[in-house]
Amino acid sequence: MTLLNAPAYNERRERLIRTLLVSVGAVFALLLALTLAGFISGHGWLFSNLYTEHRVNDFLTDIEQNNFDAAYGIYQNDVHWQQHPDKYSGYPLQRFTEDWTKFSPVGPIHSHHVDKSVSDGSGPFGTTLIVASTINGDKAKRLFLAVQRSDGTFAYPSPHVFEY
Repeated sequence: MTLLNAPAYNERRERLIRTLLVSVGAVFALLLALTLAGFISGHGWLFSNLYTEHRVNDFLTDIEQNNFDAAYGIYQNDVHWQQHPDKYSGYPLQRFTEDWTKFSPVGPIHSHHVDKSVSDGSGPFGTTLIVASTINGDKAKRLFLAVQRSDGTFAYPSPHVFEY
């Protein structure tokens, strides 16, 4: 093919290619912005930790409202725990209730705010998620709960804490 017999200019095709390139660039930029925003705000890459943070929020709300049956179900990641209490005989509801009332490390919980979460362990998203919460508006009373990614159960105390 020579310059004298080049194909005719197809404006529709060129507009389609330009639109596709701009769209792919915009989607890539948005994905990058969401990835970094989630990490910088402390909610995991692409906000992947939000589900677990909501579970911790529900758990602490149930503790505030003295709904220990529901809180225990969240803690054990088994909402039907009452149908098989023998499974949890190592840490029964009575002991759980005492731990979060009489022996609570932060005292009675009247209000809370889930602040941040950090992945811990091996792998790209870690094996454990450590969720930090401020209790009763007092920054000196921070509660760190560990949530196992494999089975969704909670653990207290957390294997370690972090500064923020």
